[in-house]
Amino acid sequence: MIVPSLPGFGFSEKPAERGWNAQRTAQAWAVLIQRLGYKRYVAQGGDWGAFVTTAMAQQRPSGLVAIHLNFPLVVPDRIPEKLAPDEQRAVEILNRFRNDGSAYLVMQSTRPQTIGYSLMDSPAGQAAWIYDIFNAGTGNAGNPEEALTRDQMLDEITLYWLTGTAASSARFYFEQRASIGRPNNAGRVDLPVGVSLFANDLPAPRSWARNMYPNLFYWNELDSGGHFASLEKPELFTEELRKCFRKMRQSGHPDTSPEKE
Repeated sequence: MIVPSLPGFGFSEKPAERGWNAQRTAQAWAVLIQRLGYKRYVAQGGDWGAFVTTAMAQQRPSGLVAIHLNFPLVVPDRIPEKLAPDEQRAVEILNRFRNDGSAYLVMQSTRPQTIGYSLMDSPAGQAAWIYDIFNAGTGNAGNPEEALTRDQMLDEITLYWLTGTAASSARFYFEQRASIGRPNNAGRVDLPVGVSLFANDLPAPRSWARNMYPNLFYWNELDSGGHFASLEKPELFTEELRKCFRKMRQSGHPDTSPEKE
């Protein structure tokens, strides 16, 4: 298993030039995997990793046979006038996020250096910033410690603080915003796709997923977990990956046929 950190995050170098967005990172990951000698592999992503993994599937590097996402990017560029109940719910939650919960996203994607310098100057500020994001990602219940231990959160906060990556990680938001030509999604993926939806993440209606992922071969909606599922529910997250790719392997062919009802 290969678990690289994004450029400008954690243990990765801080980019010294423009352009390190999801698409360029996807190209770098493909080169990394090739250099490590893997001939056939699958990729998984959530949060920014979902954007990188989606880009990898669209670029279709040699050896990549399927992907799994726990943050599927399926909202239509144009929201239909007539919506099914689950689609209406998704639109309402998305609009509520954009209106009330996306300040961190707007700030980092438009003024990454400003917020970066502020966070790098204050460990308390860095802790509050990440704590707030954990609260939002675990369901906005006001107490993320119901989903994550204090040590887990302090580990993540400390990683940002000791590596001094508040500004360089914020620049990923800036670079991605500059590269996006679509308002709501990252575009169609023709490679086989598996999806696990955790309860406290942004919703993604299955009908929309079918339109974006014509080779959708695995779909599961879980009743717990949130945006940071691999941290919150590592055992459940791991089991989802196993179930997803086991299904693909049992099909006997890397180009899994579209899901059947």
